[in-house]
Amino acid sequence: MVEISGLQAGMRVLVTAGASGIGRVIAETFAGAGAKIHICDISEEALNACVVEHPDWGATLCDVAQEAQVEKLFQETAGHLGGLDVLINNAGIAGPTGGIDELATDHWRQTVDINLNGQFYCARLAVPLLKQSSNASIICLSSVAGRLGYAFRTPYAATKWAIIGLVKSLAIELGPEGIRANALLPGIVEGPRIEQVIAARAETVGVTYDQMEQEYINKISLRKMVTAEDVANQALYLCSPLGASISGQAISICGNVEYL
Repeated sequence: MVEISGLQAGMRVLVTAGASGIGRVIAETFAGAGAKIHICDISEEALNACVVEHPDWGATLCDVAQEAQVEKLFQETAGHLGGLDVLINNAGIAGPTGGIDELATDHWRQTVDINLNGQFYCARLAVPLLKQSSNASIICLSSVAGRLGYAFRTPYAATKWAIIGLVKSLAIELGPEGIRANALLPGIVEGPRIEQVIAARAETVGVTYDQMEQEYINKISLRKMVTAEDVANQALYLCSPLGASISGQAISICGNVEYL
């Protein structure tokens, strides 16, 4: 974690899908900077393991695609944190891989329900709490697929483009209330999730995993994947005094992915 001075003491932060992956790294980064943390996740096992390691964190089992579960999440978040300063809308899935004419309608709907509707459900309930904060931010996780076309991953790309529209609209709507809204667009992030994506795409186009991995690397100007820590540090920056005038932005953390 990079050190950023002047952070609000005891900043109250909710991270969705915060028990593993990028979400957990974001939660740990904010906790390391002195924030109070509440997370949710769809995996009870991951939540329990996380709370064992971080007993001061609040945790709620929640599928963000289910409104009733999101309502419970915000009740427990408000109870645990006593308010809210930052919503990190991180929950999302990769969605199906395949040609548009091969995709099942149910898989399309599931991707939209989790990646887009889930962010709406959380933002809708976060705003009343954020209006009471003197340093309020919403950070929504999009993707470089939210600025590029992505063949064979249309449900994912469509939701990630929509998140940019959501964020830019929220920045205008909530700016007069002092609430900032930004989107982070991670690129090809090291870890198990991208390994699964590469494997699925390799199978779809009929090449080996190593060939497809190299193809992904060749798309990045810096010729390297980014890390979850890179994403988390950018989120922390946006919620610090250094980011106090940044709102309505779609910020790529990707080493400059040129195409997908």
